[in-house]
Amino acid sequence: MNTETQLVADLKSESKRHVAFNDLVTQYKERLYWHIRHFVKSHDDTDDVLQNTFIKIYRNIDNFKGDSKLFSWMYRIATNEALTFINKRAKEMQITNEEVQDLAIANLQADVYFEGDDIQLKLQRAIARLPEKQQLVFNMKYFQDLKYKDMSEILETSEGALKASYHIAVKKVEDYLLND
Repeated sequence: MNTETQLVADLKSESKRHVAFNDLVTQYKERLYWHIRHFVKSHDDTDDVLQNTFIKIYRNIDNFKGDSKLFSWMYRIATNEALTFINKRAKEMQITNEEVQDLAIANLQADVYFEGDDIQLKLQRAIARLPEKQQLVFNMKYFQDLKYKDMSEILETSEGALKASYHIAVKKVEDYLLND
């Protein structure tokens, strides 16, 4: 039995669930943190979304059927939680999702956990201008170097569509960086 299959079995076992979940958090928290952080920008908001992600994973592990990798399933949950957070924040503030991201980028300079420079901020602004799906694909490919096959499982779309979305996103980002 491979380690992922064993981990899933342990997560579904009453007697092993607690230890297995701690292992899961240790193994995946950093990768999921950075995945979420690319969307919500703020360290504190990322921590909140990450916590919600792990709560959902814990509560729903019995629904994991193994049709995809555990990693893909968790990334899908993290992605949905990040998008839900942005949508909820936009609704609360009565502004668009893009404006929520603009505010988050503006606050990045004051974020003690952000180590980027002006170029990084401009890149973040360019990415925030992309449609949601292109943002997802760009972040997953550019920052996390995920394979199209894995992205296809996470986003439940074809590799060809993802490649096209990434190509278009790169062109838009390049255009923004060169012309704005």
